[in-house]
Amino acid sequence: MKLEGVHHVTCITGDAPQNVEYYTGVLGLRLVKKSVNQDDPTVYHLFYADEKGDAGSDITFFEYPGAANGRAGNGMVHTVVWRVGSSEALDFWAARADGERDGDVVRFVDPEGLHHEIVIASVPDEPLIAEHPEIPREFALQGFEGVRAYSASPERSAPFLEALGFEPQEGAAWETRGDLRGGWIAYDEPPAEPGVPGAGTVHHVAWASPMEDEEAWQKRVAEVGGRPTPIIDRFWFHSIYFREPSGVLFEIATLGPGFGTDEDMEHLGEKLILPPDFEHLRAKVEPLLTPLPDPRKSWTRT
Repeated sequence: MKLEGVHHVTCITGDAPQNVEYYTGVLGLRLVKKSVNQDDPTVYHLFYADEKGDAGSDITFFEYPGAANGRAGNGMVHTVVWRVGSSEALDFWAARADGERDGDVVRFVDPEGLHHEIVIASVPDEPLIAEHPEIPREFALQGFEGVRAYSASPERSAPFLEALGFEPQEGAAWETRGDLRGGWIAYDEPPAEPGVPGAGTVHHVAWASPMEDEEAWQKRVAEVGGRPTPIIDRFWFHSIYFREPSGVLFEIATLGPGFGTDEDMEHLGEKLILPPDFEHLRAKVEPLLTPLPDPRKSWTRT
């Protein structure tokens, strides 16, 4: 039983329209689901991914309008790491994202201060690519490589991660690789200041599991000292949540049913979609949500 790399990374924004413009317009991802936070349905949950909404490419955001910028600290993910296919692609992104290239890494921040890195893919995983008229396919982002987090004592996390099938890598890093994909978490020395949740920070990182393994993962996490939630049906996937010993909030999310369950794949992300258990709230929550544009409406397709 192995985790299939990163499923998704969930972050916080204080400005959904700006967020849509940046992640679809600049980074070229597809808005694949416009929904609400199922734990607080008065706020958006926006999902950006490749063309098919595949796990492994999916960065998501809760919008708390006007939220102040936060600051990553001990026990928090501070950087999202993406893959591209070549050195030429790194040059492309250094220019497009106003980033800085340092050898085989490009570093940049989004408008609210969330840190990103781009590296050249060195794995056989399928590239997970979205279409965008300004981004050549050969330069497009190809999904997640991993995440970087802060930990004052990463050695505390080692036995726990290894019990979940992560394998130690060079430095304070651990990788998990399944039949289809892999991904990693690496730990860095934290800043002196404590972390402050807010816009531009990561809420949690989710790892991918086949649907049939979710119950076994819930039991495994409990057996090795974690405190997992019950399995929660998020409609598009099932989830458990727990903190690993360094304090980073983990989720294990299933590969399916998927975002095409309740929308035509050609029209993902064009309208507000509520899971069936939340549909009765539409009249109350829809007026509270920030109006958002359809980011592909103005495209000229050839």
